[in-house]
Amino acid sequence: MGLRICFVTPFAWSQPHEVNAHVEGTAAALRRLGHEVTVLAPSSRARDLLAGRRALHRGADQEVIAVGPSIPISRRTSMGVPVAVRANLRLALARGRYDVVHGFEPALPSLSYLALTSTHALTAATFFSPDRLAYPPRRSRRDRLSARVDALLATSRETADAAEELFEGDYTLVPIGVDTTLFRPCEKRLTIAVELELAGRSVTRAVAALLRDLPDWDLLLLHTKPLGFRPAIPRSVRKRSHVRLVRRPDQRAAILGNASIFVPAPDGEQRLALEAAASGVAIVEGGDPEVVAADVARLAIDTDQRGRVAAKGRAKAERQSFDQVAKELDRLYSRLSGKRRPRDVDSSDPLSGREWIVVDLHMHTDWSHDCSIPVADLLDHVDEIGLGAIAVTDHNVFGGALEAVELARSRELIVIPGEEVKTDGQGEVIGLFLEEEIPRGMSFGNTIDAIREQGGLVYLPHPFDRLHAIPDPAILHRHLAEIDVFEVFNARLLRDSFNDEALRFARKYRLLQGAGSDAHVLQGVGTGALCMRRFDGAEEFMLSLRTAEVLRRPKSLAYLQSLKWVAQVKEKVL
Repeated sequence: MGLRICFVTPFAWSQPHEVNAHVEGTAAALRRLGHEVTVLAPSSRARDLLAGRRALHRGADQEVIAVGPSIPISRRTSMGVPVAVRANLRLALARGRYDVVHGFEPALPSLSYLALTSTHALTAATFFSPDRLAYPPRRSRRDRLSARVDALLATSRETADAAEELFEGDYTLVPIGVDTTLFRPCEKRLTIAVELELAGRSVTRAVAALLRDLPDWDLLLLHTKPLGFRPAIPRSVRKRSHVRLVRRPDQRAAILGNASIFVPAPDGEQRLALEAAASGVAIVEGGDPEVVAADVARLAIDTDQRGRVAAKGRAKAERQSFDQVAKELDRLYSRLSGKRRPRDVDSSDPLSGREWIVVDLHMHTDWSHDCSIPVADLLDHVDEIGLGAIAVTDHNVFGGALEAVELARSRELIVIPGEEVKTDGQGEVIGLFLEEEIPRGMSFGNTIDAIREQGGLVYLPHPFDRLHAIPDPAILHRHLAEIDVFEVFNARLLRDSFNDEALRFARKYRLLQGAGSDAHVLQGVGTGALCMRRFDGAEEFMLSLRTAEVLRRPKSLAYLQSLKWVAQVKEKVL
């Protein structure tokens, strides 16, 4: 069954652009594979904007939806996207119910970044140019994007290396793509096509001078953007030299299909060279004018050699066609679907009939180095405020949890023995239903393995609290399948956005959600909790979590922190 895929490009759809050419060609190829593909883009064309507004208003499916006017995009600026365009983008993403949202050049402050960081769908990001990564976004923006992108792609090894310095992960290399049906060999004429660029003026002059010795050949000077200089052409060959604008694919296909030799400019447009190869043109590469001129002269004289070079280029282009790009993305999207946990189709409650209790899954006792709550006082307070279960999760020690379990035997209170374990620079991991202490300082993966060996559950606390050590996005995604419970509300976090991001992440991958007060003083206990069915043991706990609801009862963080500091000072004095 085909997927609903959304491509988001930051560049105006009304103007030719290398990224938009990739998006358009790949979208068409994916549609041929049976997928539904919608492109969201800005535009400066009035009829595109009108059609986009109608599509958003009616909720109609459309291959391309213009979500707003185009704005200048520069890697040097942090200019934001207009509010109205943001609203249109969110509406389009919500109504589309896409399986995959794929953003292009998301390092720029643009629609692509917003789409990838706001959607609940699986995500992929493609980077095209190292130049657009030279002025990276702020660290917080980079971290947010890294955490929400499931697959990273690049169109060259150079681009992948540059992107990996900002967004760590495993990159898949994909071709820029070419339409091998539009660009195909036609009846060849004795024509040399040269890409016009300022940096290649010496090459252009050398090739133009060759025409004196090649009386039957013509010269076509191709440019894809406005010229900032006048090419120097000898007077004797000017009648056989012509300048052509080739911004649109149909313009390039008409010229390249009949050309025999193509000379790309140094650091020229990669797509133009690939389209020339697909058109069966013999390509001469190199930056030295004398060498290039000699190679062109040799190919102009040797018809057989020219044919062999052209055939080799055509075969290479076929391996980089849009159909090949679509097949690679099809396999990638299929792998991504495995990251999201299957939707629970059984709506029955296996613990129906059990009473509902309030459960706080994250708190500390005086066994932690930064807390002074005696275990007995904690249990008395928990009974007083009416909690039905708690998890005692002291920092890197297990004695407080064992003491709490022992003292709670005469109470109706359920105590889950746990420990909040500090890893080697990748944040903290809580183990629930443990039997013995887990040492601190191990890797993130080894800490999870140690919890598993005891038959415990892996609970990830405050995963996006950037004011403290947290796992890198790459580590988080690598161990996503091993996380049993994902904390979506921690009452001690300074910013609500950290909790909101955790909730978004859990919903996206359908993770079981947890909540806790992270209390270090009695007054904080219960400020973050779950309402869930009473359970007995780890297995029933996991079943009960399926129907649990998060309870947010926050108190002033300044008030709670001041109580903690007062308690620590008293303890030191005593």
